[in-house]
Amino acid sequence: MTVSVFLALLLPLLVGSTSVSQELFPTDCSDVYTNGQTLSGVYTIYPAGDTPVQVYCDMGCNGQTEDAKWTVIQRRMDGSVNFYRPWAQYKKGFGNKNGEYWLGLENLYQLTHKRKYELRVDLQDFEGVKVYAQYSTFSVESETDGYKLHVGGFINGGAGDSLETNNGQMFSTFDKDQDATKESNCAKSYLGGFWYSACHHANPNGIYLWGKDGTFYAIGNVWYHWKGYDYGLKFISMKIRPLPETQAV
Repeated sequence: MTVSVFLALLLPLLVGSTSVSQELFPTDCSDVYTNGQTLSGVYTIYPAGDTPVQVYCDMGCNGQTEDAKWTVIQRRMDGSVNFYRPWAQYKKGFGNKNGEYWLGLENLYQLTHKRKYELRVDLQDFEGVKVYAQYSTFSVESETDGYKLHVGGFINGGAGDSLETNNGQMFSTFDKDQDATKESNCAKSYLGGFWYSACHHANPNGIYLWGKDGTFYAIGNVWYHWKGYDYGLKFISMKIRPLPETQAV
C-alpha cells in the first residue's frame, strides 16, 4: 500500500478531530510551526488533504524574516533552476526546495481556497540591499478559472507595488497564453511564467540576469518599482501565511 493510499484511507477517520488532523496532515507551514517545528527548513505539508508536498518553511529564525510561519511558494537565489517552463510544470511545481523552486499552481489553489492568506515578497540586489512588498490578501482560483490571481492590501517595505496590474489576471506560460494582451504572448516575450497583464511590472520567474543587463528589454527576474526593467535581482522570495483568524487551532 502506497503512502498516499494509506493517508487517503486514514484521513476520513480524522474528520472532527482538527488537532489530530493538523498534526498528521499540516496544511501549510503555520501548522508545521504549531506542531512544534520552529526552525526554518524543508517540511512536508498536505495542501489537498492527502497528497504530500515538500516546501520550504520560513519560521523567522536562522536569519530569516522576523515574522514566523511563512510557506515559501517561489524562490530565486542563484540561477540554478530554469523557470522558462510549460504549463504542466507550473501547475505541478518544480525545482529544489532547499534552493530555487515554484510550489505549483494547483497547490496554491488548494491552499488559498481553504484559508485566507497574506503575501510577502522579499527582494535583494547584488549590493546586499533588502526590501519587501507585502499584501494583506492573496488567493488563486482553480485551473478552470485559469488560476486567476487575487492580491491586494499593499504594504510598502521599500520595494514599491509591482503586482498591482497582476490582480485579476490568469496565469500564462509560453504554451498557454492567458494574458490580457491579444497582440503577443507575454510569457514568450519575457521568458517566464506569471500572472501577466499586458505585460508586467514584475517578472520574478524571468531569466536570472545576475544584476544590471539592458541587452534585452524586461526579460529578467525584475521588480520594476524598485530597480526598473534592466536589473535582475539576486534574491526573490514569494511566501504566504494564513491570516490569524483563519489559522487552524
